[in-house]
Parts: sequence; C-alpha cells; structure tokens
Amino acid sequence: MPLVQITNVTIGFRGPALLDEISCQLEVGQRIGLLGRNGAGKSTFMKIIAGLVPPDSGECVVSPGVKVAYLPQDVPTDLSGTIEQVVRQGLSAEDQLPDHEWQAQHKVDRLFSQMELDGSAEVSKLSAGMKRRVLLAKALVCEPELLLLDEPTNHLDIASITWLEDFLMRYVRSLLFVTHDRAFLRRLSNRILEIDRGRLFDWACDYDEFLVRKEAALAAEEKQNALFDKRLAEEEVWIRQGVKARRTRNEGRVRALKAMRLERSNRREKQGAAKLQVQAAERSGALVAEVEDVSFAYGDKPILNGFTTTLMRGDKVGIIGPNGAGKTTLLRILLGDLAPQSGSVRLGTNLQVAYFDQTRAQLDDEKTVQHNVCPTAEQVLINGKQRHVLGYLQDFLFPPERSRTLVKFLSGGERNRLLLAKMFLLPANVIVLDEPTNDLDAETLELLEERLVEFPGTLLVVSHDRQFLNNVVTSSLVFEPGGVREYVGGYDDWQRQSAANLLASEPEKKATGSAKIEPSGKKSKKLGFKEQRELDGLPKQIERLESSIAKRHTAMAEPNFYQQSPTKIAAAQAELKSLEAELAAAFKRWEELEALAS
Repeated sequence: MPLVQITNVTIGFRGPALLDEISCQLEVGQRIGLLGRNGAGKSTFMKIIAGLVPPDSGECVVSPGVKVAYLPQDVPTDLSGTIEQVVRQGLSAEDQLPDHEWQAQHKVDRLFSQMELDGSAEVSKLSAGMKRRVLLAKALVCEPELLLLDEPTNHLDIASITWLEDFLMRYVRSLLFVTHDRAFLRRLSNRILEIDRGRLFDWACDYDEFLVRKEAALAAEEKQNALFDKRLAEEEVWIRQGVKARRTRNEGRVRALKAMRLERSNRREKQGAAKLQVQAAERSGALVAEVEDVSFAYGDKPILNGFTTTLMRGDKVGIIGPNGAGKTTLLRILLGDLAPQSGSVRLGTNLQVAYFDQTRAQLDDEKTVQHNVCPTAEQVLINGKQRHVLGYLQDFLFPPERSRTLVKFLSGGERNRLLLAKMFLLPANVIVLDEPTNDLDAETLELLEERLVEFPGTLLVVSHDRQFLNNVVTSSLVFEPGGVREYVGGYDDWQRQSAANLLASEPEKKATGSAKIEPSGKKSKKLGFKEQRELDGLPKQIERLESSIAKRHTAMAEPNFYQQSPTKIAAAQAELKSLEAELAAAFKRWEELEALAS
C-alpha cells in the first residue's frame, strides 16, 4: 500500500496551472529527489502532501496511520527556548499524554544522541545551520513514515551537509526532498520526480540516469514539436487555397485542423534558459593581490595566523570552511576592504570588483525588480550597447509583468537571479561570489558555471556546493584546524590531497620499537611477502588513479562534453564513478596494511 496517493491534482494561482491534473504515488523506502525550475511548483507540491495547502481539484490521500513531517525552506525568525522545548513541539498528540511521558522522553533523548544536540542549549544563540538541525529533529521526533525536506542544505557548511547526508541515509527510510545541491541529490536519491510546465514526470531512476534520459527526451520533444508545426503549417496553407480547393474540401480534414490549432494553442513551451552575460572590464595587472604573513583575530578567536598567498590575474579560487570560520573576513582582506592586524596586503592595479552578497543586502525589498536594476532610467549599457531594462531582465527569466513586481514578493531563486542581473551590469575584472548557488535551479547553475569558467578575469567564490567548486575553481583556500591551507583544484581535489597528506604525515615507527623485546607468548605483527609488496605498490597505484580521475574531470568540464551522445556521456560518468570507487578502496587498503605493519 502506498504511503501517499495523488490523483488528478490541479492547483494554480495566476496564469497557467502550477500543477495540472498530476498523479503519482509515493512508496515505502523511496528517497525521491523533486526537480523543476524556480517557480515550477515544487514547494506547493510538498505543501499539498503535508496538508498545508488544499488543491483546487483532485485529491491527495495519505494512507491511514502514516505520519508525514515537513521541513520548510526558511528558518523561522521567532525561534526561542531551549532545543528540547522546540523539539518537543513536534511530538504527536499521543506522545504528549501524561501516561506516555517516559516514551516521549526516550524518543527525544535518542534523537539528541543521534543528531549530536544539547537539549539545554538556547536556540536563539545557535547558527543558522544548527537551527536547521533543531528543526529537523522537531520534524523527526514524531517518527514520521515520510519526511519532506525543502532545500535542506541552504546555508549549511560542507561538514553539516555531509553529516545530514549520513544521517538521512542511516535513519530516514522514506524521503521527498527539493535541493539545488547536485552532490546531495546524487548521493541520496533513488527516484526522480520532475515538475515541468504543470506536468509531473516520474523518471524512476537515480540522478545520473535522469540526466541522460532527460537530454534524450528533450531532443525527442523538440523533434516532435517541429514535425507537428510543419504539418500544421501545411494544413493552414491548404485551408486558405482558392475556390476550386474549397469545393473539394474534406470536412473531416477541417475538423482535424481545428483540433490541431487547439492543441498548438494549449502547448506550454519550455521556459528558456537564463542568458547570463558577464561584462569584462579592462584587464587588471598581472598581480591581483599579494598577501604576506597576515594575521587577524576577533578578540581571542583567531581567523588568520601567518597566512601568505598570491593571487594572479585569471585565478579562480574557492574558499572553503565551516560557518563562522572567517571566510567573508578573508575575502575582505584579500580585496583590501579590511586591514590585517599584522602582515601586509599589496593589491594590483586597475582592479574593478563585482560583488555578490549572500545576504542580498544590495536589493531593496520595497522597490520593483526593474527599479532595483535600473533605478532612474529605462536603458542599460551592456558591453557598449544600449538595451531596454525589460529586455535585459528577460535574459534572467523575468517577464515584463514580473519585472514590475516588488522584490519582497520574489522567491529565493528569483532574488538570486536578480542579484546576478544587477551584478553583471557592472564591468569587472574581479568577480567575488559569496554563496551564489542557494535556491538556483540546476539549469541556471550550470549556465553560471559556464560563464564563470569562460570569464577571463579573477574569481573568488565562497561556496558549500561541492559540484560547483569542482566545476569552476582551479585552487582552494581551506580553513583547517591548523590554519588556512591552499590546495590545487576544487572540493574533490582537496579531499584527495588532504587524505594523502594525512597518511604521509603519520610518524614512522622508530627502529627501536621494532627491535623491542615482546612479553613472553606475544609476537610482533609482520606483513607477509605479498602484503608488503602490495603496500609498496599502493602509492603508485593511487597516483595513477588520481591522475586518471583528474583527466576525466578536465574532459567533463569542457563545454562540448555534453554535446556528445547520451550513451557516451553515461559511459564516461560510469567510468569516472568506477575510478573513484577504486581510489577509495586503494586508500582503505593502504590504511589496513599500514595498521598491520605498525
């Protein structure tokens, strides 16, 4: 029996229906990724399942006894009390009865242990990431059979995202979630649902297979529409022929033409992709910033200690670290906005900086989309050419009526697109992006990645989106327990290099230790000939695998990679996944043999 049965559900607010007679069922054990463009109706779909929004028609039936919990996208601003008090608000009515108090307390305590929460801590003093963890605990304490998550990774750092992935894999059986984080989606989902132009498509596969099938489906749809439009045009020519043709006109053919006209008028075209265009300014000097032995602290909390680096024109640098580590502070020091407490920062010449602020403080909620981009005029200057502001905003998927909407009524994804539109009006040779990926749909994210890779200037990006970092940056500055360290490549490269460094830095056993006399009856462990030979060959094997993986990442980052046939793309992705699994196994085996040899 399905957990949820959705039958012919329709809902709309203004314009075409968001959901148009959709049907599906959600089963036990499925972890479903819900995809769709910004504004397609994903959150509305989840709210219908949660019982928060009634459909205009159709029905959504939750099976008897099935508990559904919903974690919304935004963290409420009025959270107060201790963690335990907030989490207890999620207990079922039965659990809150006096006779069941011990059972309720057991559920709460077990959840705190699993989620590493201190029930006595004040919620108002927690970071945004920890508040989301508390809200997740509130949703889980009633032990729901189905958990609904709307953008659960927003504003979480990488450590929190990987913790959330591990937790959901271990403790949550049935899950429906919306996310912009493709790595999160790839690891968790075993089924994909997609909302597109009011319809719901069940792809019944994981995310990688979905990408292959989706590309093929779009190509088939485009071909089918072209053939239909050609036939319709031919029929329109026929119906308008002269008197002789009208005498012999077939009434059945006329009726078929009327049906074709109706079908064409009801066709909902796929929303176009955003047309992001970066305005490059005059080239900066070869040197962008030279940082030498810089230290900075807030009170007794050190941010940087003896940090040294050099930024050159064309560098694309990712900044990685936990929330509160000081990533924004590091950005400000690199740009010369904040003076270090010791050390020196030398900036290059002719720097023109465009800044994307994750708080969206550059947007005025009480002004329209149009007036946020162009407050006093109707024309904008793009690469030396005048364009009407409404036409420019359509490149960022804002139709004229939406361009006249107040910013306070926009969704999170629309706000991010608007901030990109505002930022890209400024000619720049240095682009600074502070968490640019939140709420953006996959298509816009991929296009943004392409434009940033093509950008000839310098890029500094703070992001917790692992795939975004892998696809865009060429080096990473990482906040680690020992300070900020620089690595070549993106997130995956950092993970591999840091793991290799950890293994290489393990102290070798002293010779005296191996000659130490063991107590009677005990013998020291020694590797056999085959095991020792295997251990000796592992470093070269790991180096070879890392080199092969790096080459495939480079090839897949090329713009023309996804212009190949779906079969070749799927084969390349499968080969990459196999190499990564082989590398992980090699590292694990290295650790096992080192442990035996010690």
